[in-house]
Amino acid sequence: MQRCAWAGTSDDLMLRYHDHEWGVPSRDERHVFEMLTLEGAQAGLSWSTILRKREGYRRAFAGFDPTAVAAFGPTDVERLMADAGIVRNGAKIAATVDNARASLALREAGTSLVEHLWSLVDGRPIQNRWTRLGEIPSETAESKAMSRDLRAKGFRFVGPTICYALMQAIGMVNDHTVDCFRWSELASPEPPARRCAR
Repeated sequence: MQRCAWAGTSDDLMLRYHDHEWGVPSRDERHVFEMLTLEGAQAGLSWSTILRKREGYRRAFAGFDPTAVAAFGPTDVERLMADAGIVRNGAKIAATVDNARASLALREAGTSLVEHLWSLVDGRPIQNRWTRLGEIPSETAESKAMSRDLRAKGFRFVGPTICYALMQAIGMVNDHTVDCFRWSELASPEPPARRCAR
């Protein structure tokens, strides 16, 4: 079975993530907030490290319920800084709380994080046709626009590279290489949508 080169061949967590989650369109609020958090946490680290801490993140951040995380205060931040199950970086932890609050602000404005992000691609995944890993960009005009937009709305750790990784993760773009078995599955006119994070 041919897969994208980045998935490797021996790490079960990476293989499961590649085969079942990466690139699948997601419109589930908790899952989208989770991926926003994890992509920001990954900055400077390997994705395999983040996948190994994923369950720790789910426990630490209330199952990625933005309403619950938005209510976190200084005591919660202290607790999280002592939690070996996550990346103990004060700026990244604070950004997650701020991003939850920014997500709630979108709700109050009459939309949601999911609706807002998907509106940036007119509600449909961008279907790319990369033939090798080296062709895939780390950022695009769309991710730069998303970064500017989210920063203006109070989100943090949302640079263009993180935004593009988020777009890939939640299926806003299909960046599986064309020789990967997942490319054709996700390039269908109605690719399977992920609606529940668990």
